[in-house]
Amino acid sequence: MVKRVFQLLQERSSFFLELMVQHVIITLICVSLITFLGLILGIMMTKSRWAAQLLLRLTSFLYTIPSIALFGILVSISGIGLKSAVIAIVLYGLLPMIRSTYTGLQEVPEEIIEAAVGMGTSRTQLLWTIRFPLALPVMFTGFRTMVVMTIALGGIASFIGAGGMGRAIWRGISTNFPEMTIAGSLLIALFAIITDLVLEILERKVRSRFLGEEE
Repeated sequence: MVKRVFQLLQERSSFFLELMVQHVIITLICVSLITFLGLILGIMMTKSRWAAQLLLRLTSFLYTIPSIALFGILVSISGIGLKSAVIAIVLYGLLPMIRSTYTGLQEVPEEIIEAAVGMGTSRTQLLWTIRFPLALPVMFTGFRTMVVMTIALGGIASFIGAGGMGRAIWRGISTNFPEMTIAGSLLIALFAIITDLVLEILERKVRSRFLGEEE
């Protein structure tokens, strides 16, 4: 079986390369949107405890909905294709990004904030020059989790016509071609593992720079 999988990867290399490029593009789109929305919402949550609880519960509730069911619901609203896939993946990825942003900003020591305010630091300066850098290590941990999750969910996106490596998995399942299914799954896992290793190295550098921890 293993030999046949690697033989298939060699014989259909152009096919798998095309799907991988699509998967990377989908991942980049979703990660960019999640990061942008997660940072904005996370910062807004620090302004209101009520808003923080509401958003955390709402995003947590989304996790109780099976991904396939959410994809199905969105297909009936926004149709088959990339749009529905991106919306679903973004909704799933928001929780770790929002929570890590909110938690990181809230955990900045009060004495540091009081000292900065006492020196005449404005609210904008306090956020971007004091709180944000100190919260960055926690936020990056959530970002790393979100990216790996997005890569994995991208494999389901093809089930509603969004493209990506999930097409190989779906084709293998629908045609009873297990080698195709395994090859697609293997490439998604490899993509996720390599990305996670790169982000782990970056996370160590971030923690070393902003928290003084050894790499």
